[in-house]
Amino acid sequence: MDMLSFLYHTAPGRALLKPLSSRTLSRACGAFLDCALSKRLIPGFIKKAEIDPQEYVMDGFTCFNDCFCRHIREGLRPVETDQTKMIAPSDGLLSVWAIGEDTVLPVKQSEYSVRSLLRDSKLAERYEGGLALVYRLCVNHYHRYGYVESGRKSVNRFIPGVLHTVRPVALEARPVFVENCREYTCIKTKNFGVLTQMEVGAMLVGKIANHEQGRAEVVRGEEKGTFLYGGSTIIVLVEPGRVKIDEEILEASRRGEEYPVKYGQAVGQKIINK
Repeated sequence: MDMLSFLYHTAPGRALLKPLSSRTLSRACGAFLDCALSKRLIPGFIKKAEIDPQEYVMDGFTCFNDCFCRHIREGLRPVETDQTKMIAPSDGLLSVWAIGEDTVLPVKQSEYSVRSLLRDSKLAERYEGGLALVYRLCVNHYHRYGYVESGRKSVNRFIPGVLHTVRPVALEARPVFVENCREYTCIKTKNFGVLTQMEVGAMLVGKIANHEQGRAEVVRGEEKGTFLYGGSTIIVLVEPGRVKIDEEILEASRRGEEYPVKYGQAVGQKIINK
């Protein structure tokens, strides 16, 4: 029995789960991964995650998180220049969901409504009939992410939560995703209406490191922030009638499959109302 099975599927494990998933422990783990001693973890991580050193700047690491949040080499994540196309804000595996009044979104075997995810009923109503684009990042993905579109952003809203792991063995026991910490901002855009972009952290992610917290004009593809160690997710909520997602991506979602995308890649086209 591995550690996750022990924690979620046994009585002693469940007794340990609350303190192990606390933000205090998360901060302590984050502090270790930010210190020089954590450098010894880097070679094993690179090998196990099959990180391609040709894609990333792989020198100058002072701690493990420097490696985890490594920069991509210049020119390897070009941002789509056609302003009528929506881009992916990150590398990841994309799923697309239609949003209805009573829609429950299954993400990593967890379930939640848009209302409970945002904790804002009025904002959630804006997206009824629209789309939820869910980008799941694995540990080997590039963990820096950008703004999904240019426009005027709101202040960030941070929702603290109990930080459980999002690996499937954990999700068999209870709906974990809605308990994770998350942070989101609304972006008023020219081409796609008001978008909501949310970052979600998982266990051992002490914080979601967004660069800009207040109101500001932002540019699509401009770096918004980075995740620290752990599997993480970005969710983009789109109002109805604003974007037509590429058919290949929609077809994969209909089959219940995730579609691999890269930061800056076009994933859909603006709908022009006649």
